[in-house]
Amino acid sequence: MTSKTILNDSHRALGAKMVDFGGWDMPIHYGSQIEEHHQVRRDAGMFDVSHMTVVDLHGAQVRAFLRRLVANSVDKLQKPGKALYTCMLNAQGGVIDDLIIYFQREDWFRLVVNAATRDKDLAWITAQAAPFGVEVRERPELSMIAVQGPTARERVLGLLDEAQAAAVGKLGKFAAADLPGTRFGDLFVARTGYTGEDGFEVVVPEGNAVALWEALLAAGVKPAGLGARDTLRLEAGMNLYGQDMDDTVTPYEAALGWTVALDEGRDFTGREVLERHKRDGAPRQMIGMVMDEKGVLRHGQKVLTAQGEGEILSGTFSPTLGKAIAFARVPAGDVSSGVRVDIRGREVPVRVVKFPFVRDGKAQ
Repeated sequence: MTSKTILNDSHRALGAKMVDFGGWDMPIHYGSQIEEHHQVRRDAGMFDVSHMTVVDLHGAQVRAFLRRLVANSVDKLQKPGKALYTCMLNAQGGVIDDLIIYFQREDWFRLVVNAATRDKDLAWITAQAAPFGVEVRERPELSMIAVQGPTARERVLGLLDEAQAAAVGKLGKFAAADLPGTRFGDLFVARTGYTGEDGFEVVVPEGNAVALWEALLAAGVKPAGLGARDTLRLEAGMNLYGQDMDDTVTPYEAALGWTVALDEGRDFTGREVLERHKRDGAPRQMIGMVMDEKGVLRHGQKVLTAQGEGEILSGTFSPTLGKAIAFARVPAGDVSSGVRVDIRGREVPVRVVKFPFVRDGKAQ
């Protein structure tokens, strides 16, 4: 049975084309995916991300539990509201999911995990939490709206009173604030996102989500669908779980080595494999590619390198660059000698580039 967010009727009223996304009825676009992409890069757009799963962890041993659960170090989180991006691994070092952790209090941390992995994530987290006496509480009564773009922050701040706007306005990147008693109820506002642009992800009580959505519309924020969200995140060099990584791929094979903290004295799940990859090198690597010829790079296309064959993970036309871009996973080794993609039997040369492909709206 397909699930619907509280904003489903709002999307349909705006003329959205709806598709099944991981069991959720979600908007792919509201008329033009490319226009929505440019709207976020140049002004402000908003996404219904209420299908994401908010999980609160409570208990005296939450920090100790998270030190074991994830590959990054939650000891970096010392100030309430600070956030950490990390991967949750299995014993083989494969990525069960990538997620964001927010530090609320020493006995309360908040997780936001992917919608498509909800069931397996909750089962894994609950099982791992039991020895620590940690309560795992899913928050289905909360919705989430992401407001992204160069003018996103000012549009959101304009909906708050002076004190609330001051609290949110001083947030650094990857930090969040609790705002009790706003006109939209108790909000959790995080300066995070999945587009490469500045902005907020706003967690709002489900009963107030429509009012917040309509207020943002009135403030000039345009709706954007999953299509633009995908091209934006790929331009920004951000992984999509299930396509760019999964539980057979380690962080080092997904260009996420920067999320691994091999801090002394911390035995997290999958650490042994990651230590070996750090020491000896992972057998595979993820690279960014740009194709200067006309055409589109697509998931599953064969990639040819001097070390052997790989394949494209995420591939799309970049509206900002006007060219096809892609992530590919290929055998480890030097790729400077030339990489080609098999497109219907023709070997097309591509440029290997560092990602993000786009930063702050500009080509890198």
